[in-house]
Amino acid sequence: MFVGRNVTARSSAALVAVALLTTSCAGQDGNASTPKAAASPSAPHGYVEGAQERAEQQSRLVLNDPETGDSRVLDLITGKAHEVPRTTGTTRLTTDGRFAYFHTAGGTRVLDSGAWMVDHGDHVHYYRAKARGVGRLPAGADARIRSDAGVAVVTDGDGRAAVYRRAALEKGRIGSPRTLPGTHAGAVVPYAEHLLGLTEEGKLAVYDREGKRVASPDARCEEPKGDAVTRRGAVLGCADGALLVREDDGTFTAEKIPYDSDVPERERATDFHHRPGSDTLTAPAGDRAVWVLDVTERTWKRVKTSAPVISVNTAGEGSVLIVLEADGSLHGYDIATGKQVTRTKPLITGAPDDTDGNAAPVVEVDRSRAYLNDPKGKRVHEIDYNDNLRVARTFDLDIAPSLMVETGR
Repeated sequence: MFVGRNVTARSSAALVAVALLTTSCAGQDGNASTPKAAASPSAPHGYVEGAQERAEQQSRLVLNDPETGDSRVLDLITGKAHEVPRTTGTTRLTTDGRFAYFHTAGGTRVLDSGAWMVDHGDHVHYYRAKARGVGRLPAGADARIRSDAGVAVVTDGDGRAAVYRRAALEKGRIGSPRTLPGTHAGAVVPYAEHLLGLTEEGKLAVYDREGKRVASPDARCEEPKGDAVTRRGAVLGCADGALLVREDDGTFTAEKIPYDSDVPERERATDFHHRPGSDTLTAPAGDRAVWVLDVTERTWKRVKTSAPVISVNTAGEGSVLIVLEADGSLHGYDIATGKQVTRTKPLITGAPDDTDGNAAPVVEVDRSRAYLNDPKGKRVHEIDYNDNLRVARTFDLDIAPSLMVETGR
């Protein structure tokens, strides 16, 4: 199905993970985004029925060609690509770290990628299982889906939100949703075992899982677009910057992180990208610049690029800013200075902005590697961002991977 051209194999986190597997997580199983462990006292620590626990991250790429509907799950541990049910007319492909959501005009198809992690704060469990279809959500192409360990919230284009139990999805079925009252501006975001929503007037509201409003912090977010959940809190993109929502011992507070000056609408940060677990967010800032939001320091930085921006991401924590530019090359920028420090040869077949109406290539980042899809070249590049953006592996595929997300992180 593909040929992997390997320069160096993906680095292993086994030494750290083995230690994590021996760490107790007593009393925290209710926070796991997996089926509950078996009640039998003989069941090993971290046991999940039907899945295998591993000592390292089990990353996979979910890939789709909207024109043909062909879809694959590329296992980055084994290097093998697996065929999964076709989905034609996909306009967006999104993920919550385990489930992939194929957004189409007729609904959203859900695929369990079979790779996920359970983060208990002081340690992490990694799981792998067979990929399988789950079903179809009655949500159109413009639906926004946000998840946490307990629920998946679908906000449609009219601002209505439906709350689905993750436990049902994990068992291979959609389940019956609970409708959240009212309509909302922007996506409803699960955070700290609650739901964050913005009223049509842009006022922040906090709901419990049953849909009851439990808090109304004094905060507004005008023209909301883009959101992300970090260890420092939930970030909502607003017209004048970002709104950081935090929870401490059941109390929710909100803090605005404003831009340093007025930013034209077309240059606002509206689509955040980051490594899961990182507190450094990135977003395009018009044609020839990108935004870097340091959630810890509460600061924005605008980094100018040498060519129009196609996609951007970073691992954060001192790593380079990775930008796919219109020349088809990946460019690495030092976030602190804004200077370009490295650049690859062109990695995209044809112009990366010439996508025949499909989505542009993206850069996905995990703890050790980045991934870049080349739709016309029918391949995916694995990038070692700690080694001058070196191409570590290239996976040749039998489909055009126009849409790509990474799971298992």
